[in-house]
Formats: sequence, structure tokens, C-alpha cells
Amino acid sequence: MTSPHATSLPFTQVDAFADAPFAGNPAAVMPLDAWLDDATLQAIAAENNLSETAFTVPTPDDPEADYALRWFTPTVEVKLCGHATLASAHVLMVGDAVRFRTRHAGVLTVRRDGEGYAMSLPAWTMEERPLPHLAAGLGGAPVASFWRDGGYAFFLFPDEAAIRALDPDFATLKGHGDVMLIATAPGDDSDFVSRVFVPGGGVDEDPVCGSAHCLMTPFWAERLGRTSLRAHQVSARGGRIGCLLDGDRVVLTGPCRTVIEGRFFL
Repeated sequence: MTSPHATSLPFTQVDAFADAPFAGNPAAVMPLDAWLDDATLQAIAAENNLSETAFTVPTPDDPEADYALRWFTPTVEVKLCGHATLASAHVLMVGDAVRFRTRHAGVLTVRRDGEGYAMSLPAWTMEERPLPHLAAGLGGAPVASFWRDGGYAFFLFPDEAAIRALDPDFATLKGHGDVMLIATAPGDDSDFVSRVFVPGGGVDEDPVCGSAHCLMTPFWAERLGRTSLRAHQVSARGGRIGCLLDGDRVVLTGPCRTVIEGRFFL
């Protein structure tokens, strides 16, 4: 029985980059009137036990943004999360666009795009670097590896079959800390495929990871000689993403589906 003195918060669970339930990447979206303390935000995210919980607060005095936005995995706050940003827009958008002020990724804008949404994120570069210890935990046989400061490890594989066959040693990878491991290859029916693993950040496999496409889109755009690409993240849930390299920005497109609405009681 709920205590009559409990605080009630709105809760929506959204499957992002999904045109039907049980696909894409689920995110919890919890609009707040004002920030709760960080320990409570982290505890809520752990209770939700999804790859990300997004919290928003209105910013009426900010001329560049409509809401402040933060993202938490079950164990850590992250600097950028694409799918939970898309999910937040799906819940909060009233007109044709919504703008989010973030702590580490600047202002992120999401616009309506047909029956889905188009989200602008930063385009990230990286440097080629041997990463043998991470590659060993990831499994398979990458043909090249790259690194971006901030904890992003990128592995190029020969084909889609190699990506689907990966069976990472999560215990080993977790020991390397909060590192996002991105495995990618040419796709069979898409321009490129991927899988993404973040065991050190509380998410063994991220079903469809928007922020990983901040790295993959520039990489594959240069490799394929095109700025408009079709991506397929081949996790068990799976998701397809439209990717556009627009100068120093990556524009990701995809639909969302609401699957749960309710209240969270503290």
C-alpha cells in the first residue's frame, strides 16, 4: 500500500528507435519540477534497471533550451545518451521541436521527422590505437581499433556475421572501468551494423546506442564517401537508425513507442 505521504513522480517508458513495442532501446523518462539530489536520481535509475533513465527540469529562463536533461544508467550518470534524449522528446514535445540543455554535450535539439524524430548530436573523431586488452575481452578478431578520450573504444570487424557472433567476457571488460566498446562492420542490408557494450557503466549490452553513432557516422561517412547512411544495431532487440553527417553534427532519425505510463512513488 502506498504511503499517503509518498512523493509521486510521473513515469513513462519509451522504446526508442523502435516502430513497435519490444524493439529498440527502452528508456525511462521522468519529468521533474526541480532537481532531486543526485543520490536519489541514481537510486531511481537503479530501481528502473534500464540502460538509461532520463530526468528533465523546465528551464523557462534559458533562451536556448526548454528543459535541462540528465541521464543515469543503473550505476552511473553519463555525459551523453542519444536514445534517452529521443525518448524524452517523444514524451515532452508539444510543437515541432524541443531543446535540451545538458551538462556535458551542450544543447541538443530534437525535431519531428515524419512519424519519427530527428536528433542533432555532436560528431566525434577518434585516433587509431591498439587496444589488445579490451579486444581480448570483447572477443572476435577486429581488423582495426580506435580510441576517443572519455572512454570510447571502437573496433572495426570484417563483416556483419562477426558482429553477430561476438560473445564478450563482461566480467573482464567491467574490470577496465566505464568504457563504451563499439563493434562495427559493413552491413548485409544496411550501410553498417554495430553492437555496443558498457559493462563498466552498468549496461552489459546497450540495445540501440545513439551516442555510439556520434563516432560511427563520421567514420563510415568517410569510409563510404557519403554523408547519408543507414545503420542497424544488431542486438537482440535491434534497431535501425538513419544517420546524416552535417558538418560537425550527426543527425540521427528514428521513431519511438510509448510502452508504459504511470507514477513512481518515493
